[in-house]
Amino acid sequence: MIAVSLLLVLLALLGAPLFAIIAAGALISFISIDPELGIAVPIEIFSIAEMPILLAIPLFTFAGYLLSESQAPGRLVRLTSALLGWMPGGLAIVSIGACAFFTAFTGASGVTIIALGAILYPALAQAGYDDRFNLGLVTAGGSLGLLFAPSLPLILYGVVAEVNIDDLFIAGILPGMLMLLSLAAYSLWMNRGNRVPLSDFSWKEVGSALLESAWELPLPLVVLGGIYSGLLAVSEAAAVTAVYVVLVEVVIRREISLKKLPGIMRESMVLVGGILLILGASLASTNYVIDAEVPQKLIGIVTNLVDSRVSFLFLLLLFLLVLGAFLDIFSALVLVVPLILPVAAEYGVEPIHLGMVFLATMQLGYLTPPVGLNLFIASYRFNKPIVSVYLATIPFLLILLAAVIVITFWPGLSLMLLG
Repeated sequence: MIAVSLLLVLLALLGAPLFAIIAAGALISFISIDPELGIAVPIEIFSIAEMPILLAIPLFTFAGYLLSESQAPGRLVRLTSALLGWMPGGLAIVSIGACAFFTAFTGASGVTIIALGAILYPALAQAGYDDRFNLGLVTAGGSLGLLFAPSLPLILYGVVAEVNIDDLFIAGILPGMLMLLSLAAYSLWMNRGNRVPLSDFSWKEVGSALLESAWELPLPLVVLGGIYSGLLAVSEAAAVTAVYVVLVEVVIRREISLKKLPGIMRESMVLVGGILLILGASLASTNYVIDAEVPQKLIGIVTNLVDSRVSFLFLLLLFLLVLGAFLDIFSALVLVVPLILPVAAEYGVEPIHLGMVFLATMQLGYLTPPVGLNLFIASYRFNKPIVSVYLATIPFLLILLAAVIVITFWPGLSLMLLG
């Protein structure tokens, strides 16, 4: 097995796709027990087609990509500017809220930086904000929103951990708001000397912005209201959202032509396809891990080293921070969650609370050197040296880290809305 492990590491270093490495590892492991067990890998990969909840993933992702390609980002920024632009530091709060909204719908923070960066970054500069602050804010803002419905990582965690996704949507509200409010408070404090507001408050501008955004504003109500009222399942809410966005942006507003629609669909499904391939291969790998009693062995090792729940959460936080710096959130979800779930249960950590800790910490991975994805996207998007992006995001990373520590050691924040 050592030779097999070295072979898989070599494949990874040579650039083999992650799903192929995981599937190969599972296949070799099963065959080493019994050659006939090799059939388990394709069976497990095929089994994801029988999960109704997975319909929500491509539908929500497609809707998010459509919104980002339309002029909806500009309308959202105009509306929030009309409501909050009169405050000193109001545009910073506008940026945070807009980024969180789009990341929640697209499930990909890089898309948010690309879609909103062209609007927010120059607007912040024009309003007199410091350039380093602007760069850090837009880069960090791209990682927000993963704890809010209908976030793709939230849905994927529910599938992998076999946790009710409706409960995850509810549980993510307060932790997500804590992260948003923490950044908002820091932004207001940093710009307390900038007393010139972005614009004077005007009911006329608010009304005009509301009217312009009238078609997009019902989206959160459709998703959250439909799910929490019991009228729609998550997959049904995803279908309604996708149809609604197509009708609004393609048919009614005509901001996206029919000719452009297949390209957007393809781009969004490339992301979805990669996730589903990794998920299918990981399900097969997880089955082998369970058969080999790896979780039980891991529990034995951890319980010998860690004697309290607080110590376990502290070590988990450190582990996830390191993991997030090197592995993207989707790969980490399908590879690591099955291993840490039984260990966390041994220390009395609720699966839903674990999900909030996992996603909030992995969210920081987008900003953590050396390979945080948002750092490189922002460097490319704004034509800035990567070291400048590192330095600009450090204060925001520390603020979000403090919020993650609160989420980790205060389970009630995640669970109180669930009673």
